[in-house]
Amino acid sequence: MINSGDRAYREYSLAQIAAHHRVVLIGRSGPGWEGPYIADHEVANLDDLDDLVGAVDDLLANDIRGVLTWDEFSLVGAAHVAALLGTPGNSTATATACRDKAASRDAFAARGVPSARSTLVTTREEAEVAAAATGYPLVLKPARQAGSIGVIKAEGPGDLAAAYAHASWAAWAAADDEGSNVLVEEYLDGPEISVECVTVRGVTTPVALTRKQLGQEPFFEEVGHSVEAGDPLLAVAGPVAVAALDALGFTNGVSHVEMRLTDTGGPRLIEVNGRLGGDLIPHLVREATGIDLPLAAADIALGLEPDLAPTRRRAAAISLVYAPATGRLTRADADPALGDEPWLERLVWEKQAGDHVILPPDGDLGTARVAHLVATATTAEICLQHLADARHQLDIAVS
Repeated sequence: MINSGDRAYREYSLAQIAAHHRVVLIGRSGPGWEGPYIADHEVANLDDLDDLVGAVDDLLANDIRGVLTWDEFSLVGAAHVAALLGTPGNSTATATACRDKAASRDAFAARGVPSARSTLVTTREEAEVAAAATGYPLVLKPARQAGSIGVIKAEGPGDLAAAYAHASWAAWAAADDEGSNVLVEEYLDGPEISVECVTVRGVTTPVALTRKQLGQEPFFEEVGHSVEAGDPLLAVAGPVAVAALDALGFTNGVSHVEMRLTDTGGPRLIEVNGRLGGDLIPHLVREATGIDLPLAAADIALGLEPDLAPTRRRAAAISLVYAPATGRLTRADADPALGDEPWLERLVWEKQAGDHVILPPDGDLGTARVAHLVATATTAEICLQHLADARHQLDIAVS
């Protein structure tokens, strides 16, 4: 396992895998919460391929049979290590194309996969030319970021300079990007969804559809997700996700394919994430369908056939609670009665009173989120209503 990620959003994945397989970890620092789930570890600079390979060499006594990451910035390194060890994975070219949204757009265009019109720029002057050709409203985004960081909408020419500065700063901050690589893209209007896919030796199975809730524009912060077993939209969006993965040469692993449902042309691609989705989406899939995506990802990495048989037919949803303003949290608590609700699967506080919170554009999801809640019920609609009611039982204040 290369880079375990944030405990609040990734511990369940590591726990599910460790219950079936022996795991060794390479991380940016020594293990903390991961300790109970791993058998050995090494520390490496994950942005340095030679250092990463050296850490792998130090772990070879463990008889490594597979390589896995759900860290967006480690996809290329994981593909490289899997190729060195001769274990199942994707090519480094495919991993790079998943990481690089400009390369993805080129691949989609070449294979006729519906996507947004997009132009890669490196200066504000280039952005102005691309914007005039694309037309407003439009979206600017870093070519190699993750988690909606740096993604912003520009309604008109007067918004472009500030929007470009926002996206360009985030592009420079990307761990594996060496320049101000920004995409100027056609704005796709409509609900946002993702398709959670499992690919084994080049054959992809769409297993679940996630419906997303977004915060206020001009930013695209994700504030919630819901998954319902048997969602009829999967039959419509699934083939588009398969076409996108085929266009990128994706052959092995679990992926998270994002798109928008437009009024013209149906689902259109936003991006392909060549890894498990974040924000507990695989956990929602398991709660709704019984399909264990983290274990499927590990099994595929080991050359085993994943179990994709659904064992449940219900729904699950998550609400991602953001601070009301930038500042210092003075209160972060909930009505004690909330904990007795049978539909509440979890309430996790990510920040405590006294912590500082920073909203976009100066902050991102790591600095702005205060808590998250997961609900289960027979339908996604009921889950979302439960979560809406629960938010009124949270007491969050910022000075």
